[in-house]
Amino acid sequence: MATTTTRVQTYQMFIGGEWVNAISGKAFESLNPYTGQAWALIPDGQAEDVDRAVTAAQKAMKNSDWKNMSPSMRGRLIWRLGDLIAENAETLALVETRDNGKLIREMLGQCKAIPNYYYYYAGLADKIQGETIPLEKTTVLNYTLKEPIGVVGILTPWNSPLLLLSFSLAAALAAGNAVVVKPSENTSASALEFAKLVHQAGFPPGVFNVVTGFGKTAGAAMSSHPNIGKLVVTGGRETAKAVARLASENLTPMLLELGGKSPNIVFDDAVVPNAVNGCIAGIFAASGQTCIAGSRLFLHENIHEEFLQRLVERTKQIKMGDPSSMDSEMGPMATTAQLDKVQGFVDSALSDGAQLIYGGQRPDSPELEGGWFYMPTIFDDVGNDTYLAQEEVFGPVLGIQKFIDEEDLIERANDSLYGLAAGI
Repeated sequence: MATTTTRVQTYQMFIGGEWVNAISGKAFESLNPYTGQAWALIPDGQAEDVDRAVTAAQKAMKNSDWKNMSPSMRGRLIWRLGDLIAENAETLALVETRDNGKLIREMLGQCKAIPNYYYYYAGLADKIQGETIPLEKTTVLNYTLKEPIGVVGILTPWNSPLLLLSFSLAAALAAGNAVVVKPSENTSASALEFAKLVHQAGFPPGVFNVVTGFGKTAGAAMSSHPNIGKLVVTGGRETAKAVARLASENLTPMLLELGGKSPNIVFDDAVVPNAVNGCIAGIFAASGQTCIAGSRLFLHENIHEEFLQRLVERTKQIKMGDPSSMDSEMGPMATTAQLDKVQGFVDSALSDGAQLIYGGQRPDSPELEGGWFYMPTIFDDVGNDTYLAQEEVFGPVLGIQKFIDEEDLIERANDSLYGLAAGI
């Protein structure tokens, strides 16, 4: 499944059931993190493109083809979309690997799992029911109806674009909404490939739209658009704050899924080899680029030395390489900005007195020099109040703290602004 083509593929946006260029005619390159080379050309959407997409979505909400479609028929359409995703899982996975540099084994696993979200919500589509409410006055009939919000705007990140899109898209479609998606400028291609399947499934024009572009232009325009009924945002805290400020002007409700600083806790009665494998998978499997990455490791003092030795031995064996190869165990950073951010965390940890056990630099292998790789990195004796312990790295950097007292452990593990996942 290794990627061999170097041809630059040109994409168009999907708006109102049609493939269109940005109104400005501008486009930007999407770079392959493994090679550092351009592989796709993406339309550079602006505010006018977002408005065009929102207008198309509003029109779809009024169109009888969608507005009057029975919930059961909506469910059949969504199920058909799930089938098409399953049939095209390998193609979608390869596109995501080219775009974000994550391992094909991870992207393929995600794409094969994605149809299940559509199957679930396909079954839910005709089970969205209101209620009758008894009143003191028996001559009055009081009842509730659940109706679509309208146009739902979805802003997706670059680490698992289609999986995170599906978390909210499947539900939005089942409820009868129309959707405008603005994918990350770093990973726009898979959403456009996905739009082909939505079109093929037979959804009416305008029910699903994709506007590509940069966060400060297209993303800001969608966040501030007065005709967006709800915004769904997956990303970092700073991005969410920026979106919230814009959305507040219209009191647009938001659904947020942000970052994490997840603790992995290993007690002294653990089966050490198994726990080592779990901790490595938790932080290095996706090059640390996941919101539930186990970036904080709390080790019981009694097993600290043995665990650390085994951890380093196994980490040294991690095979970094072409993410489109099933043999690779760790791929590059998705962007050069993320690569620089990871190095900044490493520099900060060193200045704060943490002990660098392994990694802490880019690999010197000639086969990897064109890509945005960073070695799996392990720090010991990390202070709980340091930048590395408190902030999300979103990269392959593990910070270790020892513990012996459970009350102290619980206090330190919970001493974080983030709360998303944990492992014991």
